[in-house]
Amino acid sequence: MADRLALYPGSFDPPTLGHLDIVQRAHRLFDRVTVLVASDGKAGLLPAARRVELWQACLDGLAGCTVEPFTGLLVHEVGTRGACAVVRGVRSARDYEHEWSLHGVNRTLLADFETVWLPARPELAAVSSSLVREVARLGGELGDLVPPPVVAALAEEGSP
Repeated sequence: MADRLALYPGSFDPPTLGHLDIVQRAHRLFDRVTVLVASDGKAGLLPAARRVELWQACLDGLAGCTVEPFTGLLVHEVGTRGACAVVRGVRSARDYEHEWSLHGVNRTLLADFETVWLPARPELAAVSSSLVREVARLGGELGDLVPPPVVAALAEEGSP
C-alpha cells in the first residue's frame, strides 16, 4: 500500500495549540504529515523561517511529521509531493465556508485534490493566531493558547 502523505498548510503566525492538535490528529489518519508554512501572504509577527523552527520544536519526537516553508499554489505542492490530501482545521461554520471555497478552487485547478476538514476541539475553537498575537502584544498569559516552544519564542521576541 502506498505511503499516504497529507499536507497541512497555513501561515501559522504563530503556531497555536489548535494547530498542533490538528497535526496530531492528522498524524493518526495518515502515514506522514508535512506542515507547510506559507512564506508569502499575510504579514505578521514572526518571519517564516522562525515559524518553521517553532514547528520543528513542537513536533520533535512525532515520527512521520515534517515541516517545510512553501510559496506559490498549494495544488503545485500537492502534485509535486504526491500528497493524497490536504488537512484543514475548522473552528466555526464561517471557517468551513471559507475552506469550502478554497477547496472548490483547488479542485478546479487539480481534479483529484482532496481536503480533509478536522473540527477544532471545543476547548480550542476560540484560539486563533490573530488572537494570540493580540494577547502577546498586551502581555497576557499564553500557556493555554500556544505550545511551550512558542511561549518561549514570544517571550524572547518581546511584545510585538
